[in-house]
Amino acid sequence: MGISRSSRHKRSASGAQRPHYRKKRKFELGRQAASTKLGPKRVHTVRVRGGNLKYRALRLDSGNFAWASENTTRKTRILTVVYNASNNELVRTNTLVKGAIIQIDATPFRQWYEAHYAQPVTKKGVKKDTTEATEEKKLSNHAQRHVEEKKKDAKIDPLLESQFAAGRLYAAISSRPGQSGRSDGYVLEGKELEFYLRKIRTGKQKHAHGA
Repeated sequence: MGISRSSRHKRSASGAQRPHYRKKRKFELGRQAASTKLGPKRVHTVRVRGGNLKYRALRLDSGNFAWASENTTRKTRILTVVYNASNNELVRTNTLVKGAIIQIDATPFRQWYEAHYAQPVTKKGVKKDTTEATEEKKLSNHAQRHVEEKKKDAKIDPLLESQFAAGRLYAAISSRPGQSGRSDGYVLEGKELEFYLRKIRTGKQKHAHGA
């Protein structure tokens, strides 16, 4: 039997079985799930209704992620999947789907922050060489005033700061890898980050008790 997206086989709201008045139709078809995994990029094209194309990502290892509070986006590596509300199996197998919570490499965002604000993103583990390098770089009075103005807004969430120190940021995938062939998303911040950190922590505790 082919995969069908029709709801004619489902029962009605009252629980009655619906009558079988026709067979399956081509326009009701569904396809196998892409189950996009972490790995070197591999994307297949799929010819769909109307002669259009879908891009079925089978493996991906990077994506564009937005840091909303700083209004910047950077391409970065995806490191691992840490949480999925729908199925723990998708975490264990590192499957990339929309809504999955993942860890990404913090380096591109750290480099942008340090170039933009001319100061380290976190005080933890700052090397002396970097501070000396910034002192050596001479700026005009106008450029110096511009940098000082930007530094006034250079506030960062303590939760994000600790992630930068570890070199990994939590992010959510907002694109559909099996449809668009991309795994793009946004860096988690504020209440949303706190929520998912609680979920990840409780999940780890359950596994610890189970073992």
